[in-house]
Amino acid sequence: MRRHFVQVDVFGDGPFFGNPLAVVVDSEGLSTAEMQTFAAWTNLSETTFLLPPTNPEGDYRVRIFTPTEELPFAGHPTLGSAHAWLAHGGKPRDTATIVQECGVGLVRVRHDDLGLAFAAPPLLRGGPADEPVIADAADSLGISRSSIVGAAWIDNGPGWLGLLLGSAEEVRAVRQRRPGPTVGLVGPCPEGSRFAFEVRAFYSSGGVTLEDPVTGSLNASVAQWMIETGRANAPYLVSQGSQVGRKGVVRITTDTAGGVWIGGDVVTCVEGFVEL
Repeated sequence: MRRHFVQVDVFGDGPFFGNPLAVVVDSEGLSTAEMQTFAAWTNLSETTFLLPPTNPEGDYRVRIFTPTEELPFAGHPTLGSAHAWLAHGGKPRDTATIVQECGVGLVRVRHDDLGLAFAAPPLLRGGPADEPVIADAADSLGISRSSIVGAAWIDNGPGWLGLLLGSAEEVRAVRQRRPGPTVGLVGPCPEGSRFAFEVRAFYSSGGVTLEDPVTGSLNASVAQWMIETGRANAPYLVSQGSQVGRKGVVRITTDTAGGVWIGGDVVTCVEGFVEL
């Protein structure tokens, strides 16, 4: 069957500088196996499939796949999917807020003059990490334990362990030496910089160490951590991807109720059809 297909770039400071996402816009009738096979073929970090909602409060439903598994939630697929849904005629019940249904439930996506932003979901696991876990993460990253200023579980789905280093320069200097836990690194930028923090995301898949270029889920939980511990005040910008040839820009804002929102630019780079 011929289906609409787009490839978008999310969180980039211009096209091709963010994190790419493949989206199959009209996915009714596809089996889980067919979705997984196509996601493996695109070989992108994530591919999404848009479906009618099953929850009456949702505007649409999305299923999110890596080349090897399905995810309950991910950040850049949320913004990219909302962008594709709107571009192909989607009309939210609320003109300012889109409600996405996914594996973690309902996620609000704001649509305003700044662009798209999603509401950071609650953590599945938070609080301090055990010392052996921190030491193992430090060893895998090739850094000393003493260089870690703060550490916490900030897991909203992918399993993030957050590690705060003393500076953005220290974050950029990290060269992971071996596979280890799924880690989000964050370090403050100098006063007067465009960005408040430099962020990097490391994870292992099949025994191979990978770095994600720009990561919405990580930036959501890092923002919650930094704001709750008094290390940051929104609004602010985050830089990610500098060490893998990208120029990621993530916007962090809050609302009057204290909710954290993660925003960034989304552009369509490829549009057409696919036989699935």
